[in-house]
Amino acid sequence: MLNSSLLKNKGLNYFFALFVILIWGITFVSTKYLLRSFSAFEILIVRFITAYTMLWLMKPERIKLLRKKDELWFFAAGASGVSVYQFLENIAIDYTLPANVCIIVSICPMFTAIIAQIFLKEKNINLLFVVGFLLAISGIVFVTFNGALVFHLSPKGDFLALAAAVCWAFYSLSVTKIASFNLSPISSTRRQFFWALVCMIPIAVFGILNGKNSPMTYINLSAAANAERWSDIFNWLNFGFLGIAASAFAFAVWNFVCKNLGTVRVTVFLYLTPVVTIVFAFLILGDKITLMGSIGAVLTIAGLAISEASKRREKGRRNMPNER
Repeated sequence: MLNSSLLKNKGLNYFFALFVILIWGITFVSTKYLLRSFSAFEILIVRFITAYTMLWLMKPERIKLLRKKDELWFFAAGASGVSVYQFLENIAIDYTLPANVCIIVSICPMFTAIIAQIFLKEKNINLLFVVGFLLAISGIVFVTFNGALVFHLSPKGDFLALAAAVCWAFYSLSVTKIASFNLSPISSTRRQFFWALVCMIPIAVFGILNGKNSPMTYINLSAAANAERWSDIFNWLNFGFLGIAASAFAFAVWNFVCKNLGTVRVTVFLYLTPVVTIVFAFLILGDKITLMGSIGAVLTIAGLAISEASKRREKGRRNMPNER
């Protein structure tokens, strides 16, 4: 086990944040494979049950809260950042281009900064932060299209993607409040997944009752179909990756890093997700990286660096003695 002083090392925390982004950046491959046999909702259900089970096995003791009303923050985190965010993002892809969703969801850091400034009174938004945001979003546009200039507005899907980005901002607010409870990241993340699963029960009932009329929420109860799709070892491996690595491990580490570095600072690392995706697609799937994609990656990293510099500058100003 790592000792507390090592865990609070900023360099190590940045490494953890980047590692989580790496995991989240490659989940599209697992999801894409599973969508051949499962609906988007079925994938989320199995993924979150796997994550909750793994977190419970790692730390089975119950959480003791000082105030009962603090449970509302766990409910808010589970609903906004786990179930609703993931569900809205998956549905948005069904109504609009994946490129649109990728770009719109990448606005999360700006929404997070706005929410933190309103509700937590944190001064996160300054000129450098805005410049970094604009650079990163420009880079994400280049990376997402990667030479294929295909873009069209789809109000329904684009609005759902925007709603997902707002949900993540409220998830970040909830995580910040939960961090102040000084609980184990594993235990607090497990409680978030518990409420995420509770929130998905009504959707599951809807999916069962409506059958194939609701393909996004469809739950296949056919014994023959389930025997066939669960006999595929790659389905098991992909669910293991999504449930254990991308959910149980990644969310627990993300909550831990947010507590140590600050939620707004860590959230800007989400800019890198499309960059990770395009690199991984090149290395594993053989997709080409064009000049446009390369320029986009550079712009995105530059935007991240400037946004990070804005946080250091703001912290330096707060630490300066007042001059009279």
